[in-house]
Amino acid sequence: MTVQALADKIGLSASPCLRRLRQMERNGIIAGYSANIEQKAVGLPVSVFISIKLERQRAGNLDAFGAAISRWPEVMECYLMTGQFDFLLRVVCADLESYEHFLREKLTQLEGVASIESSFSLGAVKFSRVLPL
Repeated sequence: MTVQALADKIGLSASPCLRRLRQMERNGIIAGYSANIEQKAVGLPVSVFISIKLERQRAGNLDAFGAAISRWPEVMECYLMTGQFDFLLRVVCADLESYEHFLREKLTQLEGVASIESSFSLGAVKFSRVLPL
């Protein structure tokens, strides 16, 4: 959307609209801009949600795990969790074989992983990046 289109939509002129937009970027309210890519269209139709339990939940162990998985492009999201598991990951892949490769060659090779539980998504019911403001 152009700044002018945004300004028209919210009832401001373009200059104050752009100033407010830049201020929100500087304040970290707007963290960035991205395109929404349809994962099936680029050959990554499989989404896997992976629950990870570590052997120890010390800060160093949690940080080391986070640093390791942050380097892997298959991992789209990673959350530090409360409850039974320590981390919840969303991983995308082309097929079951590529997931097995990810599991064997990356995830199971990490030091300190006690358990891995995978759940395959059958389809997305709702997916949104829009906050309810």
